[in-house]
Amino acid sequence: MTLRTNANRTSALLARFQRVRARSLDICAPLNAEDYVAQPVPFVSPPKWHLGHTSWFFENFILAEHLEGYQLFKPAFNYCFNSYYQSQGPRLLRDRRGSLTRPPLEEVVSYREYVDRHLARFLGQFNDYDLPQDIAGLIEVGLQHEQQHQELLVTDIKYILGHNPLHQAYQEASPEAAPAPRPLQFLPMEEGVYDIGYQGEQFSWDNEQSAHKTYLHGYQVANRLVTNGEYMEFMEAGGYEHFGYWLDDGWSWVEAHKAEAPLYWYKQDGEWWHYTMAGLQKVDPNLPVTHINYYEADAYANWKGLRLPTEQEWEAACRKWHNEIPEDGNFVERKNFHPVAPTDEEDLQMLGNTWEWTGSAYLPYPNYPRFKGALGEYNGKFMVNQMVLRGGSCATPISHIRMSYRNFFYPQERWQFTGLRLAADGHSNA
Repeated sequence: MTLRTNANRTSALLARFQRVRARSLDICAPLNAEDYVAQPVPFVSPPKWHLGHTSWFFENFILAEHLEGYQLFKPAFNYCFNSYYQSQGPRLLRDRRGSLTRPPLEEVVSYREYVDRHLARFLGQFNDYDLPQDIAGLIEVGLQHEQQHQELLVTDIKYILGHNPLHQAYQEASPEAAPAPRPLQFLPMEEGVYDIGYQGEQFSWDNEQSAHKTYLHGYQVANRLVTNGEYMEFMEAGGYEHFGYWLDDGWSWVEAHKAEAPLYWYKQDGEWWHYTMAGLQKVDPNLPVTHINYYEADAYANWKGLRLPTEQEWEAACRKWHNEIPEDGNFVERKNFHPVAPTDEEDLQMLGNTWEWTGSAYLPYPNYPRFKGALGEYNGKFMVNQMVLRGGSCATPISHIRMSYRNFFYPQERWQFTGLRLAADGHSNA
């Protein structure tokens, strides 16, 4: 399978490479040295590991394979910074990444500089239009991979700082109170056959490809995301106390974790506060709710007598109301690192702000064209026991998201910026 790239010239690809690599360091710039190695839970990786792993990806899959005479920066880094690639040999297990007090941060930064310098030298061997498409495609995979880790950097940093008892801020900010949300309405989608999956000539992941047609019954999707205030109504109505709203696995999760609110929420003097990248703030009832898992999203929808959209319903609706990715969307470049209110009545916020849980299990599309070789481990082997999310978040790079993009997480996970949009069959009375 051909790996397509977003750049058709070598110089443009190099410039994009340098921009993407610089953003990872920019995200980490506010951190103290101690923050770089913290791993409070197994699913969070230390920022230093992210910086090393994304460099290892370029070194291992591109430089070591295609740059003649290339010398590994340090062979032991293959063990330290391999993530889950069984084909690439032994690796440090995920729950042990916090043990990497060595190499020191300065050496990891030197590793990045070494890889960046050699990648630039490698690309310098080619004229603007002479770079082989398969090499350009591999570099694009590496860039898209690093952009995924930039989102993970934001969410992992938030978890590290948000679970420190000092609750110190990542950045200084004084959020203004959001305006009241517009009335919740449901937008109709006609019964019919819809095209699902990526169709185009730019980059896409293998799990988006194999575009196909899907028949959908008539349905409706909400004109906005569910807000904190609406979610608090669910909480106040005993949403976390009545098993009838929950899937059995979800209720087991509630009981095991004594859950009573979204992640990062704390009740103080009768009011709800939550940790944000600007530190502890009062929960704004008018902003979209985030940091809820699939179980919570599904339970809220059940409480409302509604449901979550399937991923096919979400994509069809997004294509109907979005011609392109909104330049002013709430993506990582805005540095809000938090959901914001819609900008106008037509802003459905389907792209950026929060990832939206769907009711769809993560499964391959028909005729799924899995990447060949080691990159075949990238998506395909995770297609079990996970749920699909759509739309991107305030931590997603804008050049990384597509309407066909399929994110996936286990149903109990909520450290990502995850929220929900309601859907209904036919006509809704909500």
